[in-house]
Amino acid sequence: MGGRLTDTVKTLLVANVLFFFGTAYVGEYAFKVFALWYPENENFEYWQIFTHMFMHGSTTHIFFNMFMLFIFGSVMEQSIGQKRFLFLYISAGLGAAALQLFFNYINFTGAYQAYIEAGYNEEHIKETLQFTADMKDRIRISSGIPKETTQTLVSSYLSSMVGASGAIFGLLAGFAMLYPNLPLYLLFIPIPIKAKYLIGAYFLLDVYAAISGASILGESNIAHWAHIGGAIVGFFMVLYWKKNNERNQWN
Repeated sequence: MGGRLTDTVKTLLVANVLFFFGTAYVGEYAFKVFALWYPENENFEYWQIFTHMFMHGSTTHIFFNMFMLFIFGSVMEQSIGQKRFLFLYISAGLGAAALQLFFNYINFTGAYQAYIEAGYNEEHIKETLQFTADMKDRIRISSGIPKETTQTLVSSYLSSMVGASGAIFGLLAGFAMLYPNLPLYLLFIPIPIKAKYLIGAYFLLDVYAAISGASILGESNIAHWAHIGGAIVGFFMVLYWKKNNERNQWN
C-alpha cells in the first residue's frame, strides 16, 4: 500500500490546519459565518454546507481528525485514485451534514408542533428562540410545555456543526471495505484487530450514542448522526466501485 503522503491528503491537511488557525484568530465570528447552522437559524448560509468541513472546535478535535486522515487517507487515495478519493471525501462530508440536519429537523419540527398544539403562535416561538439565543444558558419556560420540549426546540435551532469527522468516517468505512482483514492496532493496546471489526465497532458505538443519547465514552457534543451519515456514504460508494471491479489491485 505504501507509506507516501499523497498530494490530495497533503492539501487537505494543510487546508484544515490553516483554516483552524485562521478561524481561531478571527474568533466567534468565524463560527457564526462558517459553521453549519440549522437552516431555520438566521446564521445559516448555503456555503456552510462545505465550509463546516474545515472548521474544528478545539485542538483535540482537529488533531484526531487530521491524525485519521494522515493514517488512512494516503492509503485510500493510492487505492482508488485522486479523483475518486476527493469525491469520496467531499460526498461523505455532505452525507454527514445531510443526516445530522435531517434528525435536527425531526427534533425541531416535533417540538415546534407541540407549541402550536398548545396554542402558542409563531411569534411566541420566535421570541422563545431569540430569548435563549441572547441569554445562551437560560431557557424561557412556556406554560403547558414540558421543559424537555423547549430544550429540544432551542438545541436544534441553535445547533451548529463543525469538523471533518463525517468525511473521515467515510474514509474509514471505505478502508474497511477495501482492506477488511488488515490488522490495525489501537494506541497502547498491542493486539491486532481486523479493520472490519475495529471500524465496525466504532460505527456501532456511534449508532448507540445517536439513538440513546448516551455515549459510552462519556458526555460530549459529538454529532453522532454526522459520523453515521459519512460512514454510510463511504460504505456504499466503495461497495459500488468494488462491484464494478474497475481497479484490479483492490482486495
